Amino acid sequence: MAPINYTNRSSFTAKDSVAYLWKGLNLPPSSLASLQIHGDELCLPSSYKVADLAQASIGLSALLAAQIYALRSSLQIVPTVRVPRRHAAIEFKSERLYTLDADPAPSSWGPIGGLHKSSNGYVRMHDSFPNHRAAATTLLGCASNPDRAAVAAKIATWRSEDLEAAAFAAGAVITALRSYPEWDALPQARAVADFPIILRRIGDGPIGLPQEIRSAAPDKCLRGLRVLELSRVIAAPVSGRTLAAHGADVLWVTSPRLPDLPGIDRDVGRGKRTVQVDLGTETGVAELDALLDGAHVFVQGFRPGSLAARGYSVEKLARRFAHRGIICANLSAYGPAGPWADKRGFDSLVQTCSGMNVSEAEHYGAGEAARAMPCQALDHGAGYFLAAGVQAALYKQATEGGSWEVSVSLAAVMKYLRSLGQYAGRSGFDSGDYRCTSDVPAEYLERRQTGFGEMTAVRHSASIEGAQVGWDVMPKPLGTDKKGWL
Repeated sequence: MAPINYTNRSSFTAKDSVAYLWKGLNLPPSSLASLQIHGDELCLPSSYKVADLAQASIGLSALLAAQIYALRSSLQIVPTVRVPRRHAAIEFKSERLYTLDADPAPSSWGPIGGLHKSSNGYVRMHDSFPNHRAAATTLLGCASNPDRAAVAAKIATWRSEDLEAAAFAAGAVITALRSYPEWDALPQARAVADFPIILRRIGDGPIGLPQEIRSAAPDKCLRGLRVLELSRVIAAPVSGRTLAAHGADVLWVTSPRLPDLPGIDRDVGRGKRTVQVDLGTETGVAELDALLDGAHVFVQGFRPGSLAARGYSVEKLARRFAHRGIICANLSAYGPAGPWADKRGFDSLVQTCSGMNVSEAEHYGAGEAARAMPCQALDHGAGYFLAAGVQAALYKQATEGGSWEVSVSLAAVMKYLRSLGQYAGRSGFDSGDYRCTSDVPAEYLERRQTGFGEMTAVRHSASIEGAQVGWDVMPKPLGTDKKGWL
């Protein structure tokens, strides 16, 4: 099998990335002059160009917000957008860099997850959710509530690839550690899109911004936009949080049947109202349908196919809302094509299976089998790219009409970050890191009251001339709000 011919974007600056993605989405070229981002300093210790990804993905999403603002306000020139490089990089660690009543953000990692030695290499297990932990321990044949040593002993008897395949089938989340050549040899590697934001028209709809946007106060770029978000963990929730920072009414729907991750939820819940809906009941289905009737955007970040099986496929939604149009935004681990398209996955596992952790360790040069990046860069990059895709679809609705689907995957963000190249040797690790709120410059922080106490957290790094940016509401217990639109 011939090697994959990867696109080389190692000469790209963050601004080059925005220009490349903007043009690829067929957006007005003249608007790029309004983006003010610069710098090449190291901001996080990694061989990967994480700061470039952070500044580019946040810059792209903010420039699209400014584009919508210009459209709704009948401006001839898109307002100036600024994204300080260091602030953007720090925002890629936001779920680790907040305090509540001075207590630091708790870890979301489970007790038995992480890297384990197999009979022929290593695997990484994700066990933050108890159902995934239970599926893994059952697959391994462990006794109830095993400790890490017991789990490690069981994993040591498996071949990495065999355990990965068995985990996929059993509902556990475990992947094999691979090098770049090993990943490139897989059919899934060939199926991952080279362009990280897939945008396609899926149905009819009138031309123009939704009435709720046209009639809303233009203090924020997306004021009046209604976003229904069904998601968990980081990537898809970051997309909703970003849209909320620009004024969207984001209604975060969670399930009373599924566990949450309080440490992460406190951070990604900023800007959102929160409701719980049980889709296992007729009442819950009716509640979600009623919310959908008023939504402009439907964001989902669950395992591919799970919501479609309940009647919420993009095709059905496009037909249902052909009279007014809808935007369906999907976040997945491995993308909509290939043999792993329907598989569960998380940032840490995509880093592991794709060769990133091996290459990071090789650059660091300490003899480690694997080394993780200093942040969940794939999660955050995917979240901002998904928010950008939603806004690109909104712009196209306004100028072309129709219903649109936006698809972003962690694997496609991985592929894009890889295409940016790596710093030579250990040079990328010369930067300091940000491990707690006290490490963060004060001008990048905000202090707000929440439903859990006083929160000090990283504020959004983008600013737009003439428009407010920031969150109107703060985190609260899941299910607190009324099931309806503002």
